[in-house]
Parts: sequence; structure tokens; C-alpha cells
Amino acid sequence: MVRMQVQFTEAQAASLRRLASASGKSAAELVRQGVDLYLAGQWRPGREEQVRRALAAVGRFSSASKDVSTGHDRYLAEAFRQ
Repeated sequence: MVRMQVQFTEAQAASLRRLASASGKSAAELVRQGVDLYLAGQWRPGREEQVRRALAAVGRFSSASKDVSTGHDRYLAEAFRQ
């Protein structure tokens, strides 16, 4: 692990200490969990990953509708109206 120094407001530090005590975890562990949650919410796939995922989805789904490729705009509009 890498050691880092972080400064908190008095209120943040007090809340963190209370939560750590109540949960039986260290304040450091709670901070690491919070950072993990924040970073997971910030991650966005790059262009290459987006293309890879899109190509992997091609042909994996089926529909009873036979004109999805030509009528996709109409189907999308209908879905948003519901």
C-alpha cells in the first residue's frame, strides 16, 4: 500500500471516527472503500473498449420484429413514449 496524507474538516473527521467505531473498521479502511466507490463511478470506457463492447453485442439478441434495422427510430420513439 502507498501511504498518503489527507486532511479532513473537523466534522468529516468526527463522522469518520464515529462510523469507524460503529462498524468495527478502521478509518483508513472506510476511506479506501469510499475512494473505491468514487473511482468506480468515474470510470468510463475508452473509444476502443466501447467499440469492442458494441461489436460483442452484435447478433446476441433476437426480436419478433423483422424490421428493426430499418424501423429502429420508430421503435425507439415508441419506447420513450411509454
